[in-house]
Amino acid sequence: MSTFINSLPGATALGMIWGIMAIGVYLTYKILDIADLTVDGSICTGAVVCTVLVIGGMNVWLALIIAFLAGALAGLVTALFHTVMGIPPILAGILTQLMLWSINLKILGAANVALSARTYGVIITQLLVNKSLLILVAFLVVLIAGLYWFFGTEIGSSIRATGCNSRMSKAQGININITKIIGLMLSNGIVALSGALLCQYQGFADINMGRGAIVIGLAACIIGIALTNIIPKVGKNFAVRLVGVAIGGVVYYVVFQFVICLGIDTDLLKMLSALVVALFLGFPYVKKNFPIKQIKKFFSPKKKVEGGNKDA
Repeated sequence: MSTFINSLPGATALGMIWGIMAIGVYLTYKILDIADLTVDGSICTGAVVCTVLVIGGMNVWLALIIAFLAGALAGLVTALFHTVMGIPPILAGILTQLMLWSINLKILGAANVALSARTYGVIITQLLVNKSLLILVAFLVVLIAGLYWFFGTEIGSSIRATGCNSRMSKAQGININITKIIGLMLSNGIVALSGALLCQYQGFADINMGRGAIVIGLAACIIGIALTNIIPKVGKNFAVRLVGVAIGGVVYYVVFQFVICLGIDTDLLKMLSALVVALFLGFPYVKKNFPIKQIKKFFSPKKKVEGGNKDA
């Protein structure tokens, strides 16, 4: 138990970084109603771009901005595949993800590159967990406030309308192709930003660090939505939902760390994560369509009929 308690600050910091990534996933999964698989590649793109630029001597804040733009460019490719070439969004994301694996490897120049906090002026690091936590909280506050403002503008409202009902939005004069492009670019830019923070915190960039990111993002989204649904009245507020998604990332990694402390084989963790996400995603459908009442009625003991026919 003491090992788990000691690991909580680090798990919380990692959860907040992945919470930023989950916010990017939330924008496509819930706002645009698109399952975007680009994120497995764009989070790595942000990490490798940031690592190469910081090692090359660039200011870390400028490297973060460029990493964000690199992720937005990856989202643009997916959006163009979907809107211009008519490729379904899931397949478009897979194609971009495959392209990014080669691009990321070329940018990084190796499978793994170190980014030591002792050598380079990174913003967050495992060596200073408490300071990193404060910086990450500030990042989340600025990000959520910015998104809350943006989605209240005309363009942001158009993106939300496109996700709710694309046909009606088109009938109202909204260019749904443009809104999808902007939404996918913004989402993957945020995902890449989380990757840029992740490589600084871990002290390295790895070509495979984004593998399974979509599962973690979906898990954080589902946990966050479940948490905000508990809050009456304000639970469906957009800013509250974003905060919930970020907290979902923290909850996911704290549970993840607890499972590790229990001694469960770490090779099974991704499989367990996928199963948890599948259960949460499928629960509303099963609850709605599975004939639970009929099964209960079938297995419930039959009541005996008292009396019976009596001859007069």
